[in-house]
Amino acid sequence: MIKLFKDLKKWYNRKNLKDNRFLFLFEDPPEDEFVAFDTETTGLDPKKDEILSIGAVKIKENKIDLRDRFYTVIKPNFPINEETIKIHGLRKKDLENGMPIEDAVEKFLYFIGSRPLVGYYLEFDVAMINKYTKKMIGIELPNKQIEVSGMYYDYKIGKIPQGFVDLRFDSILKDLNIPTFGKHDALNDAIMTALVFLHLKK
Repeated sequence: MIKLFKDLKKWYNRKNLKDNRFLFLFEDPPEDEFVAFDTETTGLDPKKDEILSIGAVKIKENKIDLRDRFYTVIKPNFPINEETIKIHGLRKKDLENGMPIEDAVEKFLYFIGSRPLVGYYLEFDVAMINKYTKKMIGIELPNKQIEVSGMYYDYKIGKIPQGFVDLRFDSILKDLNIPTFGKHDALNDAIMTALVFLHLKK
């Protein structure tokens, strides 16, 4: 039943694709390849907030390919709150020189192809991308999604069935002995997420 629902959703999504250049999103993904990605945004509401940067890295045959990575800063359509700068570390100068969101999303789609997407609270990041893909090409991302916090929960709850599982990103990194890469920008977070995925995938 679940497979049938997914197939119907994929068929419906493909039917609504407005730009045939992106038919590759529906192809079979390369074997044992994934893309871990993250976004930095102006807030946590996909309906009104904007993407400020996208970071992504490819995972191939259980290795992170740092040569094949994606990172872009995006010029916002309206002035951002000074408080958010403290969170994502992107200066006004960085954002002013960023690329238009439509260009960034298009490049991102070519980067990910049909590969499964890996993320930490991935639903939010995908919703932010979908906000633009629906306007640009008429569809939401059809890629399979893999949530590392869910993988981690399943891994921990088997060891402490009645216990509390701390799903904060920094707590997961610490528990799995994964190093923190300096500041939390979109690319660094994508790389750390990829490391969590590979650790739990084993």
